Amino acid sequence: MGLFDQVAGMLGGDAGKYQAILSWVNEQGGVQALLEKLRSGGLHDVVESWLANDATNHLISGEQVIAALGSPAVANLGAKLGIDTAAASGMLAEYLPKVIDALSPHGEVTADSGNDLLSAGMNLLKGKLFS
Repeated sequence: MGLFDQVAGMLGGDAGKYQAILSWVNEQGGVQALLEKLRSGGLHDVVESWLANDATNHLISGEQVIAALGSPAVANLGAKLGIDTAAASGMLAEYLPKVIDALSPHGEVTADSGNDLLSAGMNLLKGKLFS
């Protein structure tokens, strides 16, 4: 069990959700692949708002997540968390903008930041622990 897993496990709640989403993002091929699926799924402007430093993140719905990523991918996350596909898509709609923000402090997800989800997860948790 890695450090992020240990810290997330101690915190429960949101930390557990972030942990599950970060793990799921890796299973989808990583951050870059996930962003490309979202863009190709009709959410190009939404993704760009998440990456922009000076813009407010556009909100998305669970239905948009399913339409862009496909029901099987979202159901996979739901199965990991013991929730249905609709709940998993709603959770992704809520948390993906925050995850992408954490991974793109300069307006883009670099190869390093996209591959270093552990660091991104720890940065997300720091906000919870020390704010």
